[in-house]
Amino acid sequence: MVSPRHFPAICLFSLAVLAQAADWPTYQHDYARSGVAAESLLAPFTDGWVHRSKHAPRPAWRGEAKWDGWNKVYNLKSRQIFDYAYHPVIVDGLLYYGSSADDKIYCLDAATGEQRWTFFTEGPVRLAPTIAEGRVFVGSDDGSAYCLDAKNGKRIWKTQLGPRDYRIPGNSRLISRWPVRTGIVVIGDLAYCAAGMFPSEGVLITALDVTTGKIEWQQKQTDLPAQGYMLASHTRLYVPAGRNNPVVLSRADGKRIRVVSGQGGTYALLTGDNLLFGPGKTGTLGFVESNRSDQLASFKGNHMIVTPSRSFLQSDTELSALDRSKYLDLARKRRPISSRLGKLKDELKKVKAGEKRKQHLIEASKLGKQLDEIQTAMQQCFAWKVPSSQPLSMVLAGQTLITGGHNEVVAYSAKDGRQLWQGRADGEVFGLAVADGRLYASTSKGVIHCFVAKRLAK
Repeated sequence: MVSPRHFPAICLFSLAVLAQAADWPTYQHDYARSGVAAESLLAPFTDGWVHRSKHAPRPAWRGEAKWDGWNKVYNLKSRQIFDYAYHPVIVDGLLYYGSSADDKIYCLDAATGEQRWTFFTEGPVRLAPTIAEGRVFVGSDDGSAYCLDAKNGKRIWKTQLGPRDYRIPGNSRLISRWPVRTGIVVIGDLAYCAAGMFPSEGVLITALDVTTGKIEWQQKQTDLPAQGYMLASHTRLYVPAGRNNPVVLSRADGKRIRVVSGQGGTYALLTGDNLLFGPGKTGTLGFVESNRSDQLASFKGNHMIVTPSRSFLQSDTELSALDRSKYLDLARKRRPISSRLGKLKDELKKVKAGEKRKQHLIEASKLGKQLDEIQTAMQQCFAWKVPSSQPLSMVLAGQTLITGGHNEVVAYSAKDGRQLWQGRADGEVFGLAVADGRLYASTSKGVIHCFVAKRLAK
């Protein structure tokens, strides 16, 4: 993952292309999808307001099969959970979210929960809007990207991304054959998104002029869908591909650089040009270094928060903190040893007897011992581990780590894992956001809870 000396540049990039430091202008705060707030909150929190949507979210996908019989994998994870809640974004005292149930964009007063305005699209809105320069950028299952005035919701432009306006049935709704399910990334004069989930029909990676909505360039991919929040670094775009593995593209023209290896999933996080994604079939996050396709390391968990000194890992049953740099250094040492041991095992299958086999066995034994020592050292990289029953979402606000689970939100100390506060929520908390001294929790029932921090940390 990114080294401490590179981290400030990444933070500056994320803030420069978004909004004020106290805002939360896109999903997970920035285009690295870091989940790290630009302010520090101290627990406990008090109840603020509660917004209850008339309709609960209607996810595009209802979850994984119970097992993968071909590979004999059971208790599968759902790898497409990008629209299980109405993820809120907050800028200049206003909160925005899109609805997959009634096809609308909502704007609320972030301090009171009072509705300010709504805007209808022609299809489900499955991912959070992005707010930039006083405008709301959002995509819809109707196949269009929209730009709205953030203050009053009036449409500035609408651009159809597919080659024609062709509708098909989807979740008992009529949607475009090229739905927009990546969110929209806005950097400088361009807005980036992708339309299409059927590779045979063409999936269109697109750059739009932010002022006019004019298509500046499009790249068609015919082998992978585009589903999940798009990410961006200085030079690249990263497009999750549903249950498949993410695609890495050039930000300049959308041309493909590579497809990374892994087990798929729509959750993804960037540190520089290094990618962490999952959760795969069994709840595993894979880490892929810049300019490589294969995984350097994997982590048993659902989400991760990255800071210069530590990473925080969230699994179904545990919350933990680890020395990321040391862990990955050990993983790099492990890579050539594992590769050599794999080759030796192949050679041993061919050599059944003799001195050569004996030498191979001696070398394999030494390599196995080295791998055991490295694995032990990797486990010692964890600074703390605590039991946790909140596996669904996670954000960081200063030294307060906040997790979402089943009908609850919990705050922990990032220093030692101590539980600091617990709050109730109506539904499964798949969405968390922090802005202006408040914590927002969004649930599977279409409910948004606002909690107010005791005070801001100085």
